[in-house]
Amino acid sequence: MIRSFHFIGSVGVSPLHKWKKPLPFLFLQSLPKSRTASSPIEFPSFFVQSQPQRCFRAFQMSASRSESNTEADAASASSSAVSPSTAAPKPKIKFCQSCGGPTKMVVPDGEEKMRAVCTLCSRICYENPKMVVGCLVEHDNKVLLCKRKIQPSYGLWTLPAGFLEIGESAAEGATRETLEEACAEVEVLSPFAQLDIPLIAQSYIIFRAKMNTPDFSPGPESLECALFPLEDIPFDSLAFSSIFVTLKMYIEDVKAGKFKFHYCTINKRPGASPSDTHAFAVDNHLQS
Repeated sequence: MIRSFHFIGSVGVSPLHKWKKPLPFLFLQSLPKSRTASSPIEFPSFFVQSQPQRCFRAFQMSASRSESNTEADAASASSSAVSPSTAAPKPKIKFCQSCGGPTKMVVPDGEEKMRAVCTLCSRICYENPKMVVGCLVEHDNKVLLCKRKIQPSYGLWTLPAGFLEIGESAAEGATRETLEEACAEVEVLSPFAQLDIPLIAQSYIIFRAKMNTPDFSPGPESLECALFPLEDIPFDSLAFSSIFVTLKMYIEDVKAGKFKFHYCTINKRPGASPSDTHAFAVDNHLQS
């Protein structure tokens, strides 16, 4: 996993990477059903330059917000108005994984964040982000997508991807997920993108890959699988914001005739559903 980026005040990055303008699609509005991947994209008026000639920040909120999202935002605003002294924070990790004792939220000596600490053995129970790995499979100028058979985002399209398992590399996990979800044996070509989603504590690593044989079929977690020409990718029916962003970056690289490695942060709006392609912004887009 890439650890060379740090964003405190100013942006630091490995010498191997350089800032470039983010891709034109990063205003992140859902495409109308009539729009195709090759349709021209207009820049919105809220595109704000954050550093002259170096990077842009796009921020966009859903114009037509659903009732569930409105209720979630209202609940969030209500909870933020409550005084911190009215209730102590409850740990997500309720019991110590070492001795089984109950935990409580405290700031350990030498740290600044609240942590779940065992009340019996004083072990600190750290919570770390989940790593998601997957493949962007290319074949005959098409990409392989799977329609999800499970929640969240049942019935929507995604790249074959899933959580990294203990004991496997990111590339091994990505090929395993592709075999499980699309019954396709693939060969990894190169890393393509890392996308961090801080709000849900997930980090995606997506690899470009090719099929060893042109054979695929739905796995237990997929309703169907299909190869899509780039102009026919169903952007109005994608499962996750990470897949939306990845495919848009891929299309731009194909048009440019050169594949790059991309890094970005996806900042989701609190309370948004996983498949809401309005309620997020992309920041810190790096490419090399």
